[in-house]
Amino acid sequence: MDQFDARHNAGSADDYRPTPQDLVEAKEDYGQNCSANPTMGDIIHRRFSRRGFLGGSLAVAAIGATVSPLALIAGDEARAATTGAFDFEEVEAGVDENHHVAKGYDTDILLRWGDKIFADSPEFDVTNQTAAAQARQFGYNNDFVGFIPIDGSAEHGMLLVNHEYTNAELMFPNWATIGKVTKDGKEADVVVKGAYTRDMVDVEMAAHGGTLVEIRKVDGKWQPVLDGKNNRRITAMTDMTISGPAAGHDRLKTKEDPTGTRVLGTINNCAGGVTAWGTYLMAEENINNYFSGMLADDHPEAKAFKRYGIPGGEYAWAQFHDRFDMVKEPNEANRFGWIVEVDPQDPKSVPVKHTALGRFKHEGCESIINKDGRVVVYTGDDERFDYVYKFVTSGTYNPDDRAANMKLLNDGTLFVAKFNEDGTMEWMPLVHGQGPLTAENGFASQADVLIHTRLAADALGATKMDRPEDVQPNPKTGKVYCMLTNNSKRKDEQADAANPRGNNLFGHIIEITETDMDFASTKSTWEVLLKCGDPSIADVGATFSTATTKNGWFGMPDNCAIDAQGRLWVSTDGNNKKATGRTDGVWAVETEGEGRGTSKLFFRVPVGAEMCGPCFSPDDTTFFLAVQHPGDAGLPVFENPVTRWPDFQDGMPPRPSVVAVTRQGGGRIA
Repeated sequence: MDQFDARHNAGSADDYRPTPQDLVEAKEDYGQNCSANPTMGDIIHRRFSRRGFLGGSLAVAAIGATVSPLALIAGDEARAATTGAFDFEEVEAGVDENHHVAKGYDTDILLRWGDKIFADSPEFDVTNQTAAAQARQFGYNNDFVGFIPIDGSAEHGMLLVNHEYTNAELMFPNWATIGKVTKDGKEADVVVKGAYTRDMVDVEMAAHGGTLVEIRKVDGKWQPVLDGKNNRRITAMTDMTISGPAAGHDRLKTKEDPTGTRVLGTINNCAGGVTAWGTYLMAEENINNYFSGMLADDHPEAKAFKRYGIPGGEYAWAQFHDRFDMVKEPNEANRFGWIVEVDPQDPKSVPVKHTALGRFKHEGCESIINKDGRVVVYTGDDERFDYVYKFVTSGTYNPDDRAANMKLLNDGTLFVAKFNEDGTMEWMPLVHGQGPLTAENGFASQADVLIHTRLAADALGATKMDRPEDVQPNPKTGKVYCMLTNNSKRKDEQADAANPRGNNLFGHIIEITETDMDFASTKSTWEVLLKCGDPSIADVGATFSTATTKNGWFGMPDNCAIDAQGRLWVSTDGNNKKATGRTDGVWAVETEGEGRGTSKLFFRVPVGAEMCGPCFSPDDTTFFLAVQHPGDAGLPVFENPVTRWPDFQDGMPPRPSVVAVTRQGGGRIA
């Protein structure tokens, strides 16, 4: 998710009350990868530019001059005539204050920010928020959603939800106001934040993390089971352990934890995953935003912190909690940016941060059992010009030994992707002592490789990508889908026929084929499944099938899901910001046969929101969706939001919520 803009500018470590003029310049993204590694645009260009393309709405990657225009037209007509893999009446794209779903489906708000998750949770009181109350209520900005069946039931299970970040201007009454700034002789309105208090910061910290709550379908409707024995809140104050090769390393030691093996909390949990042994994986993403202060240029961590965009200074936490002040505690930032494993079967268990999977801005962590029994975890580093990774365990999955499975992520090999212009790709191991990953180059141990994963991947020559977010393996086909949200920093001279926008606002989707269905393979192939954007505008160069309607195209792919039938669903982030004339939503995307490249809009969010967490129940009869930051558009302040979804009550701000979508009369989705 992309959250670098003016409304999150909280000032410096010493002054958390910026002036209106301070808010003029938006921080779109840090983009700290200055290596000479080739970008994905370079690779796509070299692969396809010599093969020829049709322009505009018929631009189809990798078809080339061997296929005649008449054959292309015939193929498009065949795609348009087929009913395709998805059977539903498409939603009309647009922008308004409510959500919309395909005809014949019901939407129920399952959980909203502030809702109870325990029988004794306090009622939500938006005018009197406390950290103690928030720690027993559903958190803010729900992103990843996972579902683990209880006793094998598709109608009873544990719902797992990440809470990525907070929008204080929409959370707290009488705090943010509308002010005036002058730029280039013109006056404009901006949101001006007030001064943070310790209580506000502590509420924010309690609203981060995750929620684990038992849910059950009763009379056809899902509802939380508030006396569920395994219900739990994870917050920025939850005690956690550190495992793997970097545990105990000097770079992880702090005044509060001289062992380098314990840490308080998890933050900025974006997408995530669920393992085959029934644990919940939380991915720490934009952790740089929480740290303030500045290290000296000669500090041992200065180079790496610059590469990670630390400090981000978007939150006021350092004003009240020394561990987020880099001057007072420079190693604390190294304790975030990991994959966290939580056991939903034991609410007293201590979550584990797995250093073997590397440290960067993890968007997600989707796993699959390989044919040889090893576990493969895919994850993207969500920043412009950063990389795609996968982790392969040393041990193998044992369906009869859950305790052993819960140690699998402690040991294995982390790989980073290099995409070649001939359509092949290499998964390069990030292993100390191999290639440039030596002490002479700043990597004295495997711990250094993993703590500074970005620097290690730079050294290996990994391919720079356009904000890799969800990376989802398909167990039915052996394909892996990588969502590349956008890259507005691509220069015009890098434009090419296959990626024709130097200012790539709309992103694309890469389809990886793992060799012989071996997800642990180090040699694979790749293809561009879709270049996103409006296909009716020739300069955009989108490659949707011409069977895609005016409602079916989308931009900024972010999260995705594979349903039980092996079909791809894609959710988006950023359509509100890029003036596409539509909100974000979730689209069904054809990946096989004549319909390949055809997309249909199933659900769209209210104005200002982002679509997250697409997750199916095991029988595909429920589609769980996360509506994040509703109302975050225009000049969002508590007193005057652009929508009050989902309550639509005076005095109640918009509330991030999880929605359960079911088919009227029952049956599988689409």
